[in-house]
Amino acid sequence: MAVGLFTRNILRIIRNIRLGHAIDRSDRKSDRWKHMARLALGQSKMTVRPIAGLLHIIVYVGFVVINIELLEIILDGFLGTHRVLAPYLGSAYDVLISVFEVFALLVIVAVTLFWLRRNALRISRFWKPEMKGWPKKDADYILYIELVLMFLFLTMNASDFWLQQYSQDASYVQAGRFPVSSWITPLFDGMQVSSVILVERIAWWMHIIGIFAFLNYLYYSKHLHILLAFPNTFYANLNPLGRFSHSETVANEVKLMLDPSADPYATPSPTSEPSTFGAADVTDLHRVQLLNAYSCTECGRCTDECPANQTGKKLSPRKIMMDTRDRLESVGKLLNKGLPIDDNTLLDNYVSREELWACTTCNACVEACPISIDPLSIIMDMRQYLVMEQSSAPTELNAMMTNIENNGAPWPFNQQDRLKWSKE
Repeated sequence: MAVGLFTRNILRIIRNIRLGHAIDRSDRKSDRWKHMARLALGQSKMTVRPIAGLLHIIVYVGFVVINIELLEIILDGFLGTHRVLAPYLGSAYDVLISVFEVFALLVIVAVTLFWLRRNALRISRFWKPEMKGWPKKDADYILYIELVLMFLFLTMNASDFWLQQYSQDASYVQAGRFPVSSWITPLFDGMQVSSVILVERIAWWMHIIGIFAFLNYLYYSKHLHILLAFPNTFYANLNPLGRFSHSETVANEVKLMLDPSADPYATPSPTSEPSTFGAADVTDLHRVQLLNAYSCTECGRCTDECPANQTGKKLSPRKIMMDTRDRLESVGKLLNKGLPIDDNTLLDNYVSREELWACTTCNACVEACPISIDPLSIIMDMRQYLVMEQSSAPTELNAMMTNIENNGAPWPFNQQDRLKWSKE
């Protein structure tokens, strides 16, 4: 059932992402595989901030390594065995169990430090306005879940180790080394064997149920990035950050104006005319942008590096991604019920114009993201919609454009007067 629910939720995410228009990111496959290996697998950008990076790597590797034992737990459940892999792996099994336990302890330490950073040290990026309510609770819930899972794992091993020594049950064979849980084992001294077996069984069941519950919790959590970081980094924009995308339709119009040999009566390609310029809602964005929204870890590094946010502007790149995901989820819930998409839009109902025009387009947010999320592309697409569909732009920008049109420069001076300053 847990696997079925997880599959349903993943299919819903894929459906929601496909609401965006297609974009071709099939080029430079070798570079894309390297980019994914370096960022998603190698965690290379996490270590830019050494303390948080080291703690995250411990949790990440611990999560992967310890779940290897989940395979044995599942096999034991289906086959009615106990530590089924021990006879086949020999002494290597002892090494594996030791590694699992050491990582379990390291994960407990790392998660505790993460909690202290968020709730005791109150690092500013975790206390921005967009991190109130569910985003704050979600971050803490994940830490609590990881702590509980690690303690259940060690409790299961500790009780198993005690039973290997004192139980007459033949199924509790000598298997594995327990460098961490052996310190817990004395707590069971004085207890009846049946009671320790009950502890071991409860810990076993709660651990495996907790893993499957966590699997389905991911859909509702920012920790969906555990899975989506890999496709997100693979389909990332690999062009230099200063190279902005542009509309082919607009580019062709400019060429007509600048190229005397261009034929103004040439029939445009039927695919060159977009249905709308820019983006007002999630359905106007492309699929990688929507994948970005689902992949956002809400770590706040983008907002922490944003110069507009640092100077008190309303813009938060993290909020842009969270708003995009919230709007996409809202649309998805309507589709789940067979209802049409409502009249709300990402623009104005979720993201304000003030936020969009506060952006300096410096790309600091894109550079800071550990998994190549691009908030700037969404901001620029929404700006394009405002300018080209609604003729709406700040007064300062309109004045600058008028000056460029009339004077060939952003300043309100006639071309004949440009050099007057040199006479002073």
